[in-house]
Amino acid sequence: MARLFDRPIAHRGLHDAGNGIIENSHAAFEAAIGHGYAIECDVQLSSDGVPFIFHDDTFERLTDAVGRSDARPITEVRTLVLKGSRDRSVPQTFDEFLSQVGGRTLLQIELKQQSDATKTTALARAVAASLRNYRGPATLESFDPHLLVALRREHVRLPIGIVTYGYNVPEWDVDLSGWQRLVLRHLLHWPLTRFDFISCRNTDLRLPAVLFWRSLAVPVTTWTITSSDAAKVALRYADQIVFEGFQPASA
Repeated sequence: MARLFDRPIAHRGLHDAGNGIIENSHAAFEAAIGHGYAIECDVQLSSDGVPFIFHDDTFERLTDAVGRSDARPITEVRTLVLKGSRDRSVPQTFDEFLSQVGGRTLLQIELKQQSDATKTTALARAVAASLRNYRGPATLESFDPHLLVALRREHVRLPIGIVTYGYNVPEWDVDLSGWQRLVLRHLLHWPLTRFDFISCRNTDLRLPAVLFWRSLAVPVTTWTITSSDAAKVALRYADQIVFEGFQPASA
């Protein structure tokens, strides 16, 4: 596991909007590979059950479409152009993304939280099916413990991680009860999720639960690091950085 995270991880690929390379795009992933980095990416689920590479729960920020990102079939998703992309990039399906990377670097694949249990199961099942024939280093992660459990039920043999932070950001935590925040902050879902690694927000690396699990040799990656100075601080408490906005030394 320690050797798995052997190089810095480009957050949503090595994107540079000023130069027309948009996050989670084909160009951003190719740039990350070209510079020797691992790749972090995000996976949503279309209305007809196809996983695709996209971060947001809605389309507005990154495309000219409106509405929830799970409300359109994949044929419509594939017609959307990522704003500002110099090559008029469109969201890739998860299978297209895997085909592009082809095992050339480590993948840290985040499954985005779904609106209900049925979609949670569907996303885990679809991603697991795509990865069964993939040949290359990869990990899976999510903020949602239910997705980790769903991946376990699909008999995924890749490392599976929990994404976490202090659960002290009101605009992020609006739908969570105090009890839910407590469970998530202290990783009390461990008996169910059995996470293999932790991906923690850099400002929260000294949470007692994160320090405890790292002391037991559970690897910790940290997000989102935006400078060399921030990386130096973060690596006192983490094993690898997830970065954007600068280029750290590659492996």
